[in-house]
This record gives sequence, C-alpha cells and structure tokens, in this order.
Amino acid sequence: MGIRYHRIFLILLLLHEANAALKDPVQKWQTLSGAPPLVIARGGYSGLFPDSSHLAYQFALENSLPETVLFCDLKLSSDNVGFCKTCLVLNNSTLIAEVFPKGDKTYKVNGEDRHGWFSVDFTSDQLMHNVTLIQNVLSRPSVFDGTMGMSLVDDVVGLQPPQLWINVQYAQFFLDHKLNIEEYISSKAKEFGINYVSSPEVGFLKSLGVKLRKSNVKLVLRFLDEQLIEPSTKQSYGAILKDLKSVKTFASGILVPKTYIWPVNKDHYLQPATNLVKDAHDLGLEVYAYKFANDIFSSYNYSYDPSAEYLQFIDNSDFSVDGVLTDFPSTASGAIACLAHTKGNPLPPPGNDTRPLIITHNGASGIFPGGTDLAYRQAVEDGADIIDCSVQMSKDAVPFCLDSPDITKGTTAATMFLTKVATVNEIQKGSGIFSFDLSWSEIQTLKPDLVGPFSQQGLKRNPAAKNSGKLMTLADFLAFSKSSNVSGILVDIRNAPYLATRGIGIVDAVSSALINASYDKETRQQVLIASDDSAVLGAFNKFPGFKRVLQIGNVISDASNQSVEEVAKFADAVSISRGSVVQAHGSFLVQFTNVIDKMHTANLSVYVGLLKDEFMNLGFDFLANPMVEIVTYSSLMVDGIVTEFPATAAEYFRSPCSDFSKNLTYTIMPAKPGSLLSLTDPSVLPPAEGPAPVLEPADVVDPPLPAVTVGGHGAAPSPSNDSSTKSGATAVGASSGFCLLVAGLAALLAVSTR
Repeated sequence: MGIRYHRIFLILLLLHEANAALKDPVQKWQTLSGAPPLVIARGGYSGLFPDSSHLAYQFALENSLPETVLFCDLKLSSDNVGFCKTCLVLNNSTLIAEVFPKGDKTYKVNGEDRHGWFSVDFTSDQLMHNVTLIQNVLSRPSVFDGTMGMSLVDDVVGLQPPQLWINVQYAQFFLDHKLNIEEYISSKAKEFGINYVSSPEVGFLKSLGVKLRKSNVKLVLRFLDEQLIEPSTKQSYGAILKDLKSVKTFASGILVPKTYIWPVNKDHYLQPATNLVKDAHDLGLEVYAYKFANDIFSSYNYSYDPSAEYLQFIDNSDFSVDGVLTDFPSTASGAIACLAHTKGNPLPPPGNDTRPLIITHNGASGIFPGGTDLAYRQAVEDGADIIDCSVQMSKDAVPFCLDSPDITKGTTAATMFLTKVATVNEIQKGSGIFSFDLSWSEIQTLKPDLVGPFSQQGLKRNPAAKNSGKLMTLADFLAFSKSSNVSGILVDIRNAPYLATRGIGIVDAVSSALINASYDKETRQQVLIASDDSAVLGAFNKFPGFKRVLQIGNVISDASNQSVEEVAKFADAVSISRGSVVQAHGSFLVQFTNVIDKMHTANLSVYVGLLKDEFMNLGFDFLANPMVEIVTYSSLMVDGIVTEFPATAAEYFRSPCSDFSKNLTYTIMPAKPGSLLSLTDPSVLPPAEGPAPVLEPADVVDPPLPAVTVGGHGAAPSPSNDSSTKSGATAVGASSGFCLLVAGLAALLAVSTR
C-alpha cells in the first residue's frame, strides 16, 4: 500500500466514523417533512451479500447514512417465530432444497398455485440451524453462498438499527396456515422498536392499524404492478392509485415501484414524471420508491451511473420522494449526503490539493459514438478538463479522431467496405478494415457506431444515438477545442512505425495540425502528447510547452527504478491501466501496487484508466458504483483519471465529499482492498493468477522511428498471400478466404446490431 493512500485512507476513515464536529450544510428538501429522504436497506446490503443475512444488515449499517432504515421482509416458521427473507418460497435464495429434498409443496397464493419450499412447513429450529443463504442475482458475488444462516427478527433488532421497517407481503397466506402475522407484529412492535410496517394487502393494514392506533408505527401501503389485483378489495393497484384519499384513511404513506413516478418507455428512456408524489404530498401521504439496484439496468438516461438515478428522484426541481428502498444503501447515502443540491456548484480546478484531471477517452464515448462532434460537445458540457483525440490516418494522409485504426470498431465500415478487409499483424491480431486503406472521402461516407464493451451482455449504450454525430478531422477537433473552455487537449499517436512503411507520417501530420492551430504558442490550454512509443514522444521535444505522456498499456505489478529513470528522460507523465494500480483476485481487490508512488518519486504525473460506468467493469469492492472507483483513485493522489463518462467524475468533484478536509457526517469512502476478500472462503475462489510483470527499461525504450516511405500515400498491401509483403499487411485471399470474409462480416454485423 502506498504511503499517500495510507494517510488519505486513515483521514477518510476517521472522518467517516467520527461524529461530525461541524454541522453538515443545511439543505432544503422537497420531502413531505422537509427532512432528507430515508435510505431503506432491503435485506441489508443485499447487492453484495445474500439477502437478509446478518452480514448484509451489519454492512448496511456500517457503510450507509446514520439514519439508514433496515428493511425486513417478515416470514413466520411453523412455530410462529419471525425471520427476515424476501422470497415466499425459500428455495430461490437458500439451500433448503438440498437439506430437505422432500420438503417442497404446492399452495394457493392469492389464487394461483405456487410450488417450492415454504417456511410454514418448517420449525424455526429446522430453518435456523440447517438452512443457509445464497445470492440469487447472477451478477453478484456467489462466494458467500452457503456460509451464512437465516436471520431472526430478533437478530436484526440486536444490531440496534436507527429504524426498523417490517414488510408483510403475504399476510393472508400465513393466516390460511393458522399463523397470524398481525398478532405477531402487534405483540412485538414495542419490544422490537418497529417504525414502519408495509404491505400490499389493504385489509391487513386496516386491521393492524386498529391494534397499533396508540403507537407511533407508520403504516405504508405497498403498491405492486398496476394491473395486479389487491386481494382484499379486489381492485387493481392502478385503480387504488387513483383514490389516494381512501389510502390516507388507513396509511401514512405509500411504497411504489419507481416507474410509478418516472415512467420508462419500451425503449428504456424516461418519460415525463407523473404527479404522484405531489398529489400524495398534498394529501399528507409520504412516498417511498422501490426497485433500486446498481446492477440492474433501468434507463439509458442514467448512463449506468446509479447515483444519477437516485438524484432523479430526490433532487429534481419539482419534488423529492421521502425514501428509497435499495439493495445498495451506500450509493443512495452518497447521493443524499454528497451529491444532492450540487448541480450549480463550480468544479474546483484540478491540482495536487484539490482533484485529479478529468481526461476523456474519445470524448464522452459512453453516451455518443467516440471521436464524434457530439461526444466532444457532451464531454465539454459534462465538465471534462482534457478532451482527447486518438489520431488515425486515412490513405490520403488526413488525420482524424477515432479509437482504433480498425474502423469496424466505431463505424459502419463492415457494412460498406467488404473488399477492404485485411490482416495487419503489426496493428492487431485478426482481420479488420483499416483507415489507412480508405481515403478520407470514403471514410466520410461512414456512420459512427456506438457499441459498448458489454453490449453482448445486454448493457447497450444510448441506442437512440447509436449512429449519431460525425467524425472529426484533427484540424476540426483542434478548432473545436480552442473555442471551448477545456483546460487542455490530449493527442494520442499510435502505430507510427508501421504507418511510415505505408508512406504516412503521422508525427509530421500531427505536428503540422498543432502548429496550424497555433497550439505551439498556446498558453491557455495544456497540450498533452500521448503515445506508447518513446521515439514518438521524443519527436515532440521541439515543443517545450507540450507535456509528453507515455502510455503503458500492459498491466504491471511494479516498476524498476531503472525503468522509471528512463521514462523520466523522455516523458512528463505516464498513463497506466487500472490493473497496474490495484491487483484483483476473482473480481475482489487484493492490494494496491506501488506504481503510482514510484512514478511520483521521479516527478512523473500519473493518469489512470480506463474508467467505465457499467457495473460489469467494476470489482465487487467498488460496490457496483463507478463513483467509488473514482474516489479510490483520487485518494491515491493520481493526477488524472481517463474515463468514457466524464459527467460521473465531475458530479463527484463538485460535491463537498470530494474535499477530504471537510468533517462531514457521511462521505463516499474509497475501496479498501482485501477487506471483502477476507470474508470469503479461499477454496471457492478461482485460482489466483501469477503476478503481473515488473516494468523494465526494455519495455519503455523504443528504436528510432523509420523514415516515411516515399512513393504515394498508403500503398495498398499486395493481394498475394505471401506473408513477406513490405507493408506487413496480408490481404485476405479471394478464393478460400472468401468464406472467411463472409463469416467475419456476419459476425461484425451481429455485434453491431445488438
């Protein structure tokens, strides 16, 4: 662990655990009471641990706002003992079927047959001493399966939660089995300190209200999908929603699916908000929303930033819900304590004592196709400090911005230039369609193509903008940058040696473009020249005002002193991968490396990337929250973060929680490698990989750039199958290779349409 991180983490830990000596800023909320919205932890921290386990509840209390409410979905055993478990059938989230293989039954539940293992058929002793819990969401850790037992209500109460919420989903079912949940709650309400009771059954709440009329317990009607029928009134929940006055006669609040408030259309985009919250508040009803989870896709409007979704419900100009029921209570806590009411805050300038640079990757490429005018405009609007252009070259030597020279990645080239498919081993493994084989006029006929890294897993990026925007030449990019308020630009140069063999001088092309845009004389904006080739960076020595950045793409576990000394000879900064900062084992963080400290010792700035908001890009220790990853790297004193979603980073750095010197009641904590891993059974983890290599001088020092071949721009590779062609490119054969071409095109088309 680096010294910087150790100190910063201790400071944050003390601030997080101590009672704040200073009062948090007073904020005005549009909740019914005017108080901040409640964070309600469904089954504890069920986004990480098995639902309703002791550890899930404990983790929720330790990592959320002090006022966090623990949510217990009450079930009864055959001997009338209460415990917490979300599902009515226990086999969905426990290993009961393995322990009692013949214990399954079929019962009528609200008029429909349900098959499975039910608590009414087992004593509390059978359940508590034999049945263990499992995680029933596939994207969440399974390493805790079978290691934790079920939680009695008494166990949850023993944790001394600030508030306790009991949900009764199937009161009538238990009554049919001679188990009276109403009597159970009324007899335990004072002992347990119950604050809220919710249920989707109107009759149950009315009857319970009579028994609890002298208590302070709040009764909440839980709405299910609008078309479903409420069992006691025989009305649909949609019909009941239209008569909130009648709800007010027996309940103090309503718990509704979040789409009741912010509807989503069939394409998963938000529609205008309903009047539900305002109407309920006018009647004196509190409104709580549920179905919040960082790792369950909701709407493209949130761009996979779960904090943005919470803010939509608590920090819009018209209303705020009174609480959110969530599987990830720390994320909701951060949205309330750190991010709400900060949209108008200025973004503090980057610096050692403030924050790292926000550096884009092809603009805001998580929202619009990378390298397009729309991606760059969005990046500027979102608060990026440095916007970047990954320079590619056309056949006629026009430099333009796109992530890869293989233009099937980021454009619709695969649908238009089948005959241009080639293999260039110096560029990548496998075939592609390369920019240097097409003229700029040909490239301009293509449409950009937004394909996210997890599209095949169902996490698409902004499909409405899939082919939006236009590609920009480097000259256009520089003109746009000059007219914007960004503090700098990053120009990324790759494949210079190969392009030289094709008669294309990328270094000269970039230099000329920068000079023509007067960036050689620029004082307002910083120019960063990035490359994985030391010779390319050396070629920009003639521009003393430019900052040179060595791209270290491979994961490293350390850097030898000699390699760092070599880097410092030709570079001012390094850009390293996330894996070079923190080592992982089975999606759990293990430990931080010393790479950042090593580079800082040589006065080299350190940029870390690539950050993406999708939860599948995050280790479990980041709690499916991209902001926790940002906080972690910030606590390590990195000088810049490279991201495809600059808005998420800017959102955090505008918040008071980004100032580590403030003594706040709650703040967003960085991940602590090894803390979750220590709770797992090592035998269930995948085999540990060997350590990544150590960076050595040979890894960073490249030979001089070859002279640019004279004789036309980008001579096409020979159609021959002879692998000794001068260009190093191997054209796909026209006979036996034809089937490969068709198959490759089909695969590319399949990916592009997902």
